[in-house]
Amino acid sequence: MTRWLPSLNALRAFEAVARHLSYPRAADELGVTPAAVKQLVYRLEATLETPLFEREGRGLCLTDAGREGFEDMTAAMKHMTSAVERMRGKADAARLIVSVEASLAATWLVPKLEAFRIAHPGAVVLIESSQEIVDLNRGEADVAIRYGVPTRSGLITHRLFDDVIFPVCSPALAGGLDTLDDLHRVSLIHWDISHLGWAHTTKQWFDWSRWFQRIGVPAMTGAGALYFSDYGQAVQAAIAGQGVVLASGPILRDTLTSGLLVAPFAQTLSTDIGYDLATTKAAINRPEVNAFIQWMLGVAAATTESGAGNPTPSPVGHRA
Repeated sequence: MTRWLPSLNALRAFEAVARHLSYPRAADELGVTPAAVKQLVYRLEATLETPLFEREGRGLCLTDAGREGFEDMTAAMKHMTSAVERMRGKADAARLIVSVEASLAATWLVPKLEAFRIAHPGAVVLIESSQEIVDLNRGEADVAIRYGVPTRSGLITHRLFDDVIFPVCSPALAGGLDTLDDLHRVSLIHWDISHLGWAHTTKQWFDWSRWFQRIGVPAMTGAGALYFSDYGQAVQAAIAGQGVVLASGPILRDTLTSGLLVAPFAQTLSTDIGYDLATTKAAINRPEVNAFIQWMLGVAAATTESGAGNPTPSPVGHRA
């Protein structure tokens, strides 16, 4: 009797946990929560009717059954990646895949891509926008733009710019905001990224209560609260005059320059996170990938030189 294979997601989760011997680290790699990875592994164990991991002190170790399948599973994943690359064929030789979080793509990268297309008409850029942290070493993407994500070994990384965070709102709403104390009269817009397993470090900088604490003023709840899991939607709500949102300065520079949003206060908060460009040694040898990286570094340099992140000519900066 032919047996059906378990789901590819379950097999992929097993292989990642087996390599790291850690649910959290596997979850970071796969771009999901540790609970989701555990559930996939539990389903695989139920399908196979045998445990694959067991506790060893505070960590994990493979059972005999897990060890039996681990090496072949890792080899199989590599073979599948290689097969997909070959199936893409020579017609896609100049295509490059850029992995970037959806709201970052919408608010910053996509509006700038036309300039790259004009300069490099032979290159085809595919934007892979999702919450998942792809594995560049497996060829899931050629380049990744990552925000607040720890750098992994074996990758070539460039810091595009450090982040600066400050409140912004529509010009109409800003008319009634003279000091931070006035925030108690308006709604505060929150970027809720608690569902992202990799975003623990990032989340703390966009938490209103922590922002108040770090700049040394009493926390305020505002007259109301709006929550969005997508940063782009949070920004659109602010543009529509629905409240005040914490802005990522470099990313919203164009929106501020256009006047769609304004920074009513001088207070800013410099962070210890930023936007990083990552690729692999193999990918960077391809002309189109190297061209995209050099273009991105130029865009970042222009953004920094233009003073992105400074909401007013002379902001009062605060570093945590």
